Amino acid sequence: MPRLRRGESLWLHGRKVAPVRAPALAGHHRADLAIVGGGITGCAAAHQLASAGARVVLIEAARIGRGSTAASTALLMQEPDADFGDLAGRHGASGARQAWEASRLAVRSLIRTLKRLPGAPQVEARPSIYFTQREELVAALKKELAARHRAGIAGEWLTAEGLRRIAGVAAAGGILTRGNAQVDPYAACMAFARAAQRAGAQLHEHSKARVIRQRGGGVEIDTGRARLSAPWVVIATGYATPEFRPLAGRFRMSDTYVVATRALARRARAAVGLRGVMLWDTERPYHYARWTPDHRLLFGGHDQPHKRKTTPATIDRRISALLAERNDLFPGARDIDCEYAWEGLFATTPDGLPYIGTHRHYPRHLFALGYGGNGMTFGFLAAQIIARHVRGRVRPADTLFRFNRA
Repeated sequence: MPRLRRGESLWLHGRKVAPVRAPALAGHHRADLAIVGGGITGCAAAHQLASAGARVVLIEAARIGRGSTAASTALLMQEPDADFGDLAGRHGASGARQAWEASRLAVRSLIRTLKRLPGAPQVEARPSIYFTQREELVAALKKELAARHRAGIAGEWLTAEGLRRIAGVAAAGGILTRGNAQVDPYAACMAFARAAQRAGAQLHEHSKARVIRQRGGGVEIDTGRARLSAPWVVIATGYATPEFRPLAGRFRMSDTYVVATRALARRARAAVGLRGVMLWDTERPYHYARWTPDHRLLFGGHDQPHKRKTTPATIDRRISALLAERNDLFPGARDIDCEYAWEGLFATTPDGLPYIGTHRHYPRHLFALGYGGNGMTFGFLAAQIIARHVRGRVRPADTLFRFNRA
Protein backbone atom coordinates (compact mmCIF):
# COMPACT_ATOMS: atom_id res chain seq x y z
CA MET A 1 0.00 0.00 0.00
CA PRO A 2 1.57 3.34 -1.03
CA ARG A 3 2.28 6.03 1.54
CA LEU A 4 -0.28 8.83 1.59
CA ARG A 5 2.19 11.52 2.65
CA ARG A 6 5.95 12.12 2.65
CA GLY A 7 7.96 15.09 3.84
CA GLU A 8 7.26 17.60 6.58
CA SER A 9 3.64 18.70 6.59
CA LEU A 10 2.97 22.10 8.13
CA TRP A 11 -0.08 20.68 9.89
CA LEU A 12 1.91 18.03 11.75
CA HIS A 13 5.25 19.74 12.35
CA GLY A 14 4.29 23.41 12.53
CA ARG A 15 1.31 23.12 14.87
CA LYS A 16 0.74 21.86 18.40
CA VAL A 17 -2.34 19.68 18.08
CA ALA A 18 -2.52 16.76 20.50
CA PRO A 19 -3.27 13.43 18.79
CA VAL A 20 -6.31 11.46 19.82
CA ARG A 21 -5.77 8.43 22.09
CA ALA A 22 -6.75 5.34 20.10
CA PRO A 23 -5.17 2.04 21.20
CA ALA A 24 -4.87 -0.87 18.80
CA LEU A 25 -7.96 -3.07 18.54
CA ALA A 26 -7.72 -6.39 20.37
CA GLY A 27 -10.20 -9.20 20.94
CA HIS A 28 -13.59 -9.72 19.30
CA HIS A 29 -15.96 -6.77 18.91
CA ARG A 30 -19.42 -6.19 17.47
CA ALA A 31 -20.70 -2.89 16.13
CA ASP A 32 -23.55 -1.42 14.13
CA LEU A 33 -20.99 0.09 11.76
CA ALA A 34 -17.30 -0.60 11.15
CA ILE A 35 -15.19 2.12 9.53
CA VAL A 36 -11.87 1.43 7.83
CA GLY A 37 -9.84 4.63 7.54
CA GLY A 38 -9.14 7.34 10.10
CA GLY A 39 -9.02 10.47 7.98
CA ILE A 40 -11.57 13.27 7.78
CA THR A 41 -14.23 11.02 6.19
CA GLY A 42 -13.95 8.21 8.70
CA CYS A 43 -13.85 10.50 11.73
CA ALA A 44 -16.72 12.68 10.52
CA ALA A 45 -18.86 9.61 9.72
CA ALA A 46 -18.05 8.13 13.13
CA HIS A 47 -19.13 11.37 14.79
CA GLN A 48 -22.39 11.64 12.86
CA LEU A 49 -23.47 8.04 13.35
CA ALA A 50 -22.35 7.70 16.97
CA SER A 51 -24.22 10.93 17.74
CA ALA A 52 -27.33 9.27 16.28
CA GLY A 53 -26.95 6.33 18.67
CA ALA A 54 -25.10 3.80 16.51
CA ARG A 55 -22.34 1.59 17.91
CA VAL A 56 -19.36 2.60 15.78
CA VAL A 57 -15.86 1.12 15.69
CA LEU A 58 -13.24 2.84 13.52
CA ILE A 59 -9.91 1.22 12.69
CA GLU A 60 -6.89 2.92 11.12
CA ALA A 61 -3.85 1.06 9.78
CA ALA A 62 -1.40 3.75 10.92
CA ARG A 63 -2.18 6.99 12.83
CA ILE A 64 -5.50 8.81 12.76
CA GLY A 65 -5.44 11.95 10.61
CA ARG A 66 -1.84 11.44 9.45
CA GLY A 67 -2.43 10.14 5.93
CA SER A 68 -3.86 12.16 3.08
CA THR A 69 -5.69 14.45 5.53
CA ALA A 70 -2.33 15.71 6.85
CA ALA A 71 -1.15 16.25 3.26
CA SER A 72 -4.13 18.46 2.40
CA THR A 73 -3.97 22.19 1.79
CA ALA A 74 -7.45 22.29 3.39
CA LEU A 75 -9.25 24.45 0.90
CA LEU A 76 -12.95 24.13 1.66
CA MET A 77 -14.03 24.57 -1.92
CA GLN A 78 -17.56 24.28 -3.27
CA GLU A 79 -16.25 23.95 -6.84
CA PRO A 80 -15.36 20.39 -7.89
CA ASP A 81 -12.06 19.87 -9.72
CA ALA A 82 -13.99 19.47 -12.98
CA ASP A 83 -15.40 22.55 -14.70
CA PHE A 84 -19.17 22.90 -14.71
CA GLY A 85 -19.17 22.68 -18.50
CA ASP A 86 -17.29 19.38 -18.42
CA LEU A 87 -19.63 17.90 -15.84
CA ALA A 88 -22.65 19.06 -17.83
CA GLY A 89 -21.22 17.32 -20.89
CA ARG A 90 -21.17 14.04 -18.94
CA HIS A 91 -24.23 14.31 -16.69
CA GLY A 92 -26.35 17.04 -18.25
CA ALA A 93 -26.82 20.56 -16.91
CA SER A 94 -29.24 19.34 -14.21
CA GLY A 95 -26.84 16.65 -12.97
CA ALA A 96 -23.92 19.06 -12.94
CA ARG A 97 -25.96 21.65 -11.04
CA GLN A 98 -26.97 19.04 -8.44
CA ALA A 99 -23.34 17.97 -7.97
CA TRP A 100 -22.23 21.57 -7.47
CA GLU A 101 -25.13 22.21 -5.08
CA ALA A 102 -24.23 19.11 -3.06
CA SER A 103 -20.66 20.36 -2.82
CA ARG A 104 -21.77 23.87 -1.84
CA LEU A 105 -24.06 22.55 0.89
CA ALA A 106 -21.29 20.26 2.18
CA VAL A 107 -18.97 23.25 2.58
CA ARG A 108 -21.62 25.21 4.47
CA SER A 109 -22.42 22.22 6.70
CA LEU A 110 -18.75 21.51 7.39
CA ILE A 111 -18.16 25.14 8.40
CA ARG A 112 -21.20 25.12 10.72
CA THR A 113 -20.18 21.80 12.26
CA LEU A 114 -16.60 22.86 12.94
CA LYS A 115 -17.74 26.11 14.52
CA ARG A 116 -19.71 24.23 17.16
CA LEU A 117 -17.29 21.34 17.81
CA PRO A 118 -15.27 21.77 21.03
CA GLY A 119 -11.58 22.20 20.28
CA ALA A 120 -12.06 22.62 16.54
CA PRO A 121 -9.70 24.95 14.67
CA GLN A 122 -10.76 28.35 13.43
CA VAL A 123 -12.48 28.35 10.05
CA GLU A 124 -11.69 31.41 7.94
CA ALA A 125 -14.02 32.44 5.15
CA ARG A 126 -12.13 33.11 1.92
CA PRO A 127 -13.41 33.82 -1.59
CA SER A 128 -11.70 31.82 -4.30
CA ILE A 129 -10.57 32.91 -7.75
CA TYR A 130 -10.31 30.51 -10.67
CA PHE A 131 -8.05 32.30 -13.13
CA THR A 132 -5.98 32.05 -16.27
CA GLN A 133 -2.81 33.83 -17.27
CA ARG A 134 -3.35 32.98 -20.92
CA GLU A 135 -5.29 35.36 -23.12
CA GLU A 136 -6.35 32.54 -25.43
CA LEU A 137 -8.27 30.87 -22.55
CA VAL A 138 -10.27 33.93 -21.51
CA ALA A 139 -13.18 33.15 -23.87
CA ALA A 140 -13.43 29.57 -22.55
CA LEU A 141 -13.39 30.79 -18.95
CA LYS A 142 -16.14 33.33 -19.71
CA LYS A 143 -18.15 30.50 -21.31
CA GLU A 144 -17.69 28.46 -18.12
CA LEU A 145 -19.04 31.35 -16.02
CA ALA A 146 -22.02 31.76 -18.36
CA ALA A 147 -22.84 28.04 -18.02
CA ARG A 148 -22.73 28.39 -14.24
CA HIS A 149 -24.99 31.43 -14.35
CA ARG A 150 -27.55 29.58 -16.49
CA ALA A 151 -27.64 26.88 -13.81
CA GLY A 152 -28.14 29.47 -11.07
CA ILE A 153 -24.58 29.21 -9.70
CA ALA A 154 -23.17 32.50 -8.47
CA GLY A 155 -19.86 33.92 -9.67
CA GLU A 156 -18.33 37.22 -10.77
CA TRP A 157 -16.05 37.91 -13.72
CA LEU A 158 -12.73 39.60 -12.96
CA THR A 159 -10.77 41.41 -15.62
CA ALA A 160 -6.99 41.67 -15.55
CA GLU A 161 -7.34 44.93 -13.64
CA GLY A 162 -9.78 43.35 -11.21
CA LEU A 163 -7.38 40.47 -10.59
CA ARG A 164 -4.54 42.89 -9.82
CA ARG A 165 -6.74 44.84 -7.43
CA ILE A 166 -8.49 41.95 -5.64
CA ALA A 167 -5.91 39.15 -5.83
CA GLY A 168 -2.62 40.93 -6.46
CA VAL A 169 -1.67 38.73 -9.42
CA ALA A 170 -1.00 39.44 -13.08
CA ALA A 171 -3.48 37.33 -15.07
CA ALA A 172 -5.84 37.63 -18.02
CA GLY A 173 -9.16 36.95 -16.30
CA GLY A 174 -10.87 34.90 -13.63
CA ILE A 175 -14.03 33.83 -11.80
CA LEU A 176 -14.60 34.99 -8.23
CA THR A 177 -16.63 32.62 -6.03
CA ARG A 178 -17.73 33.53 -2.53
CA GLY A 179 -18.58 31.12 0.29
CA ASN A 180 -15.36 29.07 0.42
CA ALA A 181 -13.06 28.78 3.42
CA GLN A 182 -9.81 27.39 4.82
CA VAL A 183 -8.98 25.37 7.93
CA ASP A 184 -6.20 23.32 9.50
CA PRO A 185 -7.08 19.80 8.23
CA TYR A 186 -5.30 17.78 10.91
CA ALA A 187 -6.78 19.85 13.73
CA ALA A 188 -10.22 19.49 12.13
CA CYS A 189 -9.80 15.72 11.90
CA MET A 190 -8.76 15.55 15.57
CA ALA A 191 -11.82 17.59 16.54
CA PHE A 192 -14.09 15.11 14.73
CA ALA A 193 -12.23 12.15 16.26
CA ARG A 194 -12.65 13.46 19.80
CA ALA A 195 -16.29 14.35 19.18
CA ALA A 196 -16.87 10.82 17.88
CA GLN A 197 -15.31 9.37 21.03
CA ARG A 198 -17.45 11.59 23.25
CA ALA A 199 -20.50 10.29 21.37
CA GLY A 200 -19.46 6.71 22.13
CA ALA A 201 -17.49 5.65 19.04
CA GLN A 202 -14.43 3.44 19.52
CA LEU A 203 -11.32 4.56 17.58
CA HIS A 204 -8.30 2.32 17.11
CA GLU A 205 -4.94 3.05 15.47
CA HIS A 206 -2.35 0.54 14.25
CA SER A 207 -5.21 -1.80 13.36
CA LYS A 208 -4.96 -2.72 9.69
CA ALA A 209 -7.93 -4.50 8.11
CA ARG A 210 -6.12 -7.53 6.70
CA VAL A 211 -9.18 -9.50 5.61
CA ILE A 212 -12.83 -8.46 5.22
CA ARG A 213 -15.25 -11.39 4.92
CA GLN A 214 -19.00 -11.60 4.45
CA ARG A 215 -20.57 -13.24 7.46
CA GLY A 216 -24.29 -13.85 8.11
CA GLY A 217 -25.70 -10.82 6.35
CA GLY A 218 -22.87 -8.58 7.51
CA VAL A 219 -19.09 -8.40 7.50
CA GLU A 220 -16.23 -9.60 9.66
CA ILE A 221 -12.90 -7.77 9.69
CA ASP A 222 -9.71 -9.51 10.76
CA THR A 223 -6.76 -7.34 11.85
CA GLY A 224 -4.56 -10.22 12.94
CA ARG A 225 -4.96 -9.29 16.61
CA ALA A 226 -8.70 -8.72 16.58
CA ARG A 227 -11.99 -9.45 14.85
CA LEU A 228 -14.72 -6.91 14.25
CA SER A 229 -18.25 -7.85 13.16
CA ALA A 230 -20.85 -5.40 11.86
CA PRO A 231 -23.82 -5.23 9.47
CA TRP A 232 -21.95 -2.63 7.39
CA VAL A 233 -18.35 -1.60 6.76
CA VAL A 234 -17.33 1.82 5.45
CA ILE A 235 -14.20 1.88 3.29
CA ALA A 236 -12.93 5.43 3.83
CA THR A 237 -9.40 4.99 2.51
CA GLY A 238 -9.58 7.60 -0.25
CA TYR A 239 -8.67 5.19 -3.04
CA ALA A 240 -8.98 1.48 -3.86
CA THR A 241 -6.50 -0.36 -1.63
CA PRO A 242 -5.08 -3.75 -2.69
CA GLU A 243 -7.99 -5.54 -0.99
CA PHE A 244 -10.22 -3.99 -3.65
CA ARG A 245 -7.92 -4.34 -6.64
CA PRO A 246 -10.79 -4.80 -9.17
CA LEU A 247 -11.83 -1.20 -8.45
CA ALA A 248 -8.37 0.28 -9.01
CA GLY A 249 -8.92 0.83 -12.74
CA ARG A 250 -11.55 3.47 -11.95
CA PHE A 251 -8.95 5.80 -10.45
CA ARG A 252 -5.94 7.78 -11.59
CA MET A 253 -3.38 8.04 -8.82
CA SER A 254 -1.28 11.20 -8.59
CA ASP A 255 1.45 12.60 -6.38
CA THR A 256 0.97 16.25 -5.47
CA TYR A 257 3.37 18.72 -3.83
CA VAL A 258 2.96 21.57 -1.38
CA VAL A 259 5.36 24.21 -0.03
CA ALA A 260 4.85 26.63 2.84
CA THR A 261 7.02 29.60 3.79
CA ARG A 262 7.85 30.79 7.27
CA ALA A 263 5.41 33.27 8.79
CA LEU A 264 6.00 36.50 6.85
CA ALA A 265 5.95 40.04 8.15
CA ARG A 266 3.64 42.62 6.58
CA ARG A 267 6.34 44.05 4.28
CA ALA A 268 7.27 40.61 2.93
CA ARG A 269 3.60 39.77 2.33
CA ALA A 270 3.14 43.02 0.46
CA ALA A 271 6.13 42.17 -1.74
CA VAL A 272 4.56 38.80 -2.62
CA GLY A 273 1.38 40.60 -3.62
CA LEU A 274 -1.27 37.95 -2.92
CA ARG A 275 -4.34 39.35 -1.18
CA GLY A 276 -6.84 37.61 1.12
CA VAL A 277 -8.20 35.16 -1.45
CA MET A 278 -7.61 31.55 -2.42
CA LEU A 279 -6.28 31.15 -5.95
CA TRP A 280 -6.37 28.23 -8.36
CA ASP A 281 -5.60 28.31 -12.06
CA THR A 282 -6.87 26.69 -15.24
CA GLU A 283 -3.65 24.80 -15.91
CA ARG A 284 -3.78 21.02 -15.75
CA PRO A 285 -2.49 20.05 -13.32
CA TYR A 286 -3.61 23.22 -11.61
CA HIS A 287 -1.83 25.29 -8.96
CA TYR A 288 -3.34 26.84 -5.86
CA ALA A 289 -2.18 29.48 -3.40
CA ARG A 290 -3.36 31.11 -0.20
CA TRP A 291 -2.18 32.68 3.03
CA THR A 292 -2.50 30.65 6.22
CA PRO A 293 -3.88 32.37 9.34
CA ASP A 294 -0.32 32.82 10.65
CA HIS A 295 0.78 34.53 7.40
CA ARG A 296 2.58 31.72 5.58
CA LEU A 297 2.32 31.53 1.81
CA LEU A 298 1.02 28.08 0.89
CA PHE A 299 1.46 26.97 -2.71
CA GLY A 300 0.67 23.58 -4.24
CA GLY A 301 0.47 21.68 -7.47
CA HIS A 302 2.97 20.10 -9.92
CA ASP A 303 0.95 16.87 -9.77
CA GLN A 304 2.63 13.84 -11.33
CA PRO A 305 1.36 10.33 -12.15
CA HIS A 306 2.03 8.13 -9.15
CA LYS A 307 4.78 5.56 -9.40
CA ARG A 308 5.37 2.76 -6.93
CA LYS A 309 8.81 4.03 -5.97
CA THR A 310 9.78 7.70 -6.02
CA THR A 311 13.28 8.52 -4.80
CA PRO A 312 14.03 11.40 -2.42
CA ALA A 313 16.05 13.02 -5.24
CA THR A 314 12.98 12.95 -7.50
CA ILE A 315 10.84 14.51 -4.79
CA ASP A 316 13.45 17.24 -4.29
CA ARG A 317 13.43 17.99 -8.04
CA ARG A 318 9.66 18.24 -8.06
CA ILE A 319 9.63 20.53 -5.04
CA SER A 320 12.21 22.73 -6.78
CA ALA A 321 10.05 22.81 -9.91
CA LEU A 322 7.02 23.78 -7.80
CA LEU A 323 8.99 26.62 -6.20
CA ALA A 324 9.95 27.88 -9.65
CA GLU A 325 6.28 27.84 -10.67
CA ARG A 326 5.40 29.72 -7.49
CA ASN A 327 8.03 32.34 -8.21
CA ASP A 328 6.76 32.80 -11.78
CA LEU A 329 3.32 33.66 -10.41
CA PHE A 330 4.64 35.65 -7.45
CA PRO A 331 8.00 37.25 -8.42
CA GLY A 332 8.12 38.92 -5.01
CA ALA A 333 8.53 35.49 -3.42
CA ARG A 334 11.75 34.60 -5.27
CA ASP A 335 13.98 35.20 -2.26
CA ILE A 336 11.68 33.46 0.21
CA ASP A 337 12.54 29.85 0.98
CA CYS A 338 10.02 27.24 2.03
CA GLU A 339 10.04 26.10 5.65
CA TYR A 340 7.83 23.07 4.97
CA ALA A 341 7.50 20.91 1.88
CA TRP A 342 5.64 17.67 1.42
CA GLU A 343 4.25 15.18 -1.06
CA GLY A 344 0.75 13.71 -0.94
CA LEU A 345 -1.08 10.97 -2.80
CA PHE A 346 -4.61 11.32 -4.13
CA ALA A 347 -7.02 9.59 -6.49
CA THR A 348 -9.19 11.13 -9.19
CA THR A 349 -12.08 9.68 -11.17
CA PRO A 350 -12.83 10.15 -14.89
CA ASP A 351 -15.48 12.81 -14.24
CA GLY A 352 -13.91 14.49 -11.19
CA LEU A 353 -16.63 13.36 -8.76
CA PRO A 354 -15.97 10.87 -5.96
CA TYR A 355 -17.50 7.42 -5.71
CA ILE A 356 -19.69 7.25 -2.61
CA GLY A 357 -22.00 4.36 -1.78
CA THR A 358 -22.45 0.66 -2.45
CA HIS A 359 -20.94 -1.59 -5.12
CA ARG A 360 -22.68 -4.69 -6.45
CA HIS A 361 -19.59 -6.88 -6.11
CA TYR A 362 -19.07 -5.97 -2.44
CA PRO A 363 -22.28 -6.49 -0.44
CA ARG A 364 -22.56 -4.67 2.91
CA HIS A 365 -19.75 -2.31 1.94
CA LEU A 366 -20.06 1.48 1.68
CA PHE A 367 -17.22 3.17 -0.20
CA ALA A 368 -15.91 6.74 -0.07
CA LEU A 369 -13.17 7.06 -2.69
CA GLY A 370 -11.62 9.37 -5.28
CA TYR A 371 -11.86 12.93 -3.94
CA GLY A 372 -9.28 14.45 -6.28
CA GLY A 373 -7.93 17.75 -5.00
CA ASN A 374 -11.09 18.52 -3.03
CA GLY A 375 -10.59 16.12 -0.16
CA MET A 376 -11.98 18.15 2.73
CA THR A 377 -15.24 19.02 0.98
CA PHE A 378 -15.86 15.65 -0.65
CA GLY A 379 -14.62 13.79 2.44
CA PHE A 380 -17.23 15.49 4.59
CA LEU A 381 -19.89 15.06 1.89
CA ALA A 382 -19.08 11.34 1.82
CA ALA A 383 -19.54 11.14 5.59
CA GLN A 384 -22.96 12.78 5.25
CA ILE A 385 -24.08 10.47 2.42
CA ILE A 386 -22.89 7.36 4.27
CA ALA A 387 -24.66 8.44 7.45
CA ARG A 388 -27.88 8.96 5.49
CA HIS A 389 -27.53 5.56 3.82
CA VAL A 390 -27.06 3.73 7.12
CA ARG A 391 -30.04 5.54 8.64
CA GLY A 392 -32.25 4.90 5.57
CA ARG A 393 -32.52 8.56 4.62
CA VAL A 394 -30.88 8.61 1.19
CA ARG A 395 -31.54 11.73 -0.90
CA PRO A 396 -32.00 11.69 -4.68
CA ALA A 397 -28.85 13.81 -5.16
CA ASP A 398 -26.77 11.15 -3.34
CA THR A 399 -27.11 8.87 -6.37
CA LEU A 400 -24.99 11.30 -8.41
CA PHE A 401 -21.95 9.83 -6.67
CA ARG A 402 -22.77 6.13 -7.05
CA PHE A 403 -20.42 3.74 -8.87
CA ASN A 404 -22.86 2.99 -11.69
CA ARG A 405 -23.55 6.61 -12.64
CA ALA A 406 -23.56 7.27 -16.36
